[in-house]
Amino acid sequence: MVPAAATRYRIGLLFGGRSPEHEISITTAASIAKEADPTRIDVVPIYISREGRWLRLAGSGPLALLAGRLATEQDIADLKRQEVILSGADRASLVSVEDRRADPERIDALFPALHGQGGEDGSVQGLARLADLPCVGAGILGSALGMDKVSMKRIAASEGIPVPSFVGFTREEWAGKSAAIRDAIWGKLQPPVFVKPSGAGSSVGITKVGRPSDLDDAVREAGRYDYRLIVEQGIDGREMEVGLLGNDEPEASVVGEIIPSREFYDYRDKYYEEASRVVIPADIPREIADRIRGHAIAAFRALDLSGMARADFLLERETGAIYFNEVNTIPGFTPISMYPMLWRASGVTYRDLITRLVELAVGRHRSTRVEAKPPPPR
Repeated sequence: MVPAAATRYRIGLLFGGRSPEHEISITTAASIAKEADPTRIDVVPIYISREGRWLRLAGSGPLALLAGRLATEQDIADLKRQEVILSGADRASLVSVEDRRADPERIDALFPALHGQGGEDGSVQGLARLADLPCVGAGILGSALGMDKVSMKRIAASEGIPVPSFVGFTREEWAGKSAAIRDAIWGKLQPPVFVKPSGAGSSVGITKVGRPSDLDDAVREAGRYDYRLIVEQGIDGREMEVGLLGNDEPEASVVGEIIPSREFYDYRDKYYEEASRVVIPADIPREIADRIRGHAIAAFRALDLSGMARADFLLERETGAIYFNEVNTIPGFTPISMYPMLWRASGVTYRDLITRLVELAVGRHRSTRVEAKPPPPR
């Protein structure tokens, strides 16, 4: 008996966007375009400009050439592209803005290689829902929760997952009652603390504050990137990370450790200096690794995640206590990013990981789709 041919998917690979992580997104997409299995996946590269225009690149080859380095907006500028819109009519497809008479280009799923606001926060996921289109990764709710550190930590704590002590507030609250917020912070936390935008990734806008007198400048910096802010208790801990893969029954990878070259694993260390070290699997007792993986799966379920996520933890040096730091619903996704490396060490290649994520998105879309229509008006 001849086995049935595997399903072939045409994916709209979204990258760029309006967030501060624009260039990182380009590099992620370039790696996916280069490594996707050509026998299973046809890549349709769609660059989202900083102004929000959707530009369909002519073929994935030129984009794939940018893999392996931190690509820039200028790298995309010279590539042939055509402005398109996403249409959900009849079957999801891309429609040319310049030539409406051209045949629409169908796509089977969206693969958002978008980091940060406007891509990882539920926005694109909502667009996919409206277009009745599978979307790789978490859905609307999971993406929104995974992007907002305040909500994420509140839910994790409610499920018994240990988190560092924190205080959350908005820019407007800080402007109107900063003295009360300062009192709340220093009444609950001890220096050093970390001041962060609640809804930004890649360590953008984060400041380590060792003196109360430096708090105002740190809040001002974080407020440049989000209106919701969080101040977290600093933990002298080792940075542990776990890859998660699946839908209703997620799997956890081996645990890996990041050893930063700087005081903490900041934006420059992640994307420019690249002097940090990665240890996979982490040199920790199996019992500790199993507890971290268990907390990771619990967080994945509590936050209504699907497809993929990377869960980050702190292992306190002095006490051995484990603290959940955050999840990333669209983690760094180049072959040398932590998420693919964790899965490679767990037996899943980068190419197979891409295919499996598309299949998970299609399966999730099928299982969560609601066919019922509301009753007619009386």
